[in-house]
Amino acid sequence: MSQNVIQVDAFTAQPFSGNPAAVCLMEKPGDEAWMQQVAAEMNLSETAFLYPYEHGYHLRWFTPKAEVDLCGHATLATAHVLYDDGHVSPTDEIHFFTRSGWVSATTGDRWLTMHFPRQEPVEVEPPEGLVEALGVIPVYVGRYKSGLLVQVASEAEVRAVRPDLGRLRAMDHAKTCVTSVADDPAVDFVSRLFAPILGIDEDPVNGNSHTVLTPFWAARLGKTELLAHQASERGGELRLRLDRATVHIGGQCVTVMRGELL
Repeated sequence: MSQNVIQVDAFTAQPFSGNPAAVCLMEKPGDEAWMQQVAAEMNLSETAFLYPYEHGYHLRWFTPKAEVDLCGHATLATAHVLYDDGHVSPTDEIHFFTRSGWVSATTGDRWLTMHFPRQEPVEVEPPEGLVEALGVIPVYVGRYKSGLLVQVASEAEVRAVRPDLGRLRAMDHAKTCVTSVADDPAVDFVSRLFAPILGIDEDPVNGNSHTVLTPFWAARLGKTELLAHQASERGGELRLRLDRATVHIGGQCVTVMRGELL
């Protein structure tokens, strides 16, 4: 049986920028090995697979190498497909059941907003080999569920990072997020994210890391609404709002391709 697949650029209003994700809307659960093979075939940072479940959808995300617990840009892309193709009314909130529990998304004013649980980094000493792998002197290093948050002194340092991917791949964390305040006064902070152990040398725009970055920068900048830029080659923008338990992550999406898996 054939399966439709839609490719969406997330966290951007311009095609061929932001972070591409593939979305497979299915009628029932898919075979796990097949989903991993499809994700490897698509060779994007994430491929999303979903089917109707209870009062929403059951949603899973796969990189080319592994399943992940939470993915922001592929969730945003999935919500875009559901709203744009008329599966869900624009006035309705979408609920997704995931390995990280229930998360949701809403739409309005041409922006989509995801509602994810906030994460707090815990300050740690830089792990052995981290400074050499990144080629930076950290201002701060914090550990969170799936990775390390590394603050550096300037946006120029964030943009200049050319990590030793072999060294990062050998370390005991999946993701390394490098961040600083932004040079542009209209933007609050910038970041980049590397996850070679998951088959993602650099993620163009990573939503999940902003569940950590938002409370981190909110505390330092004294504000709960922030604008972020992911300073990868493709780039992307995120509107962020923090409340007690939730990070509200806003972005735009563009559908760039529709196809059929035979």
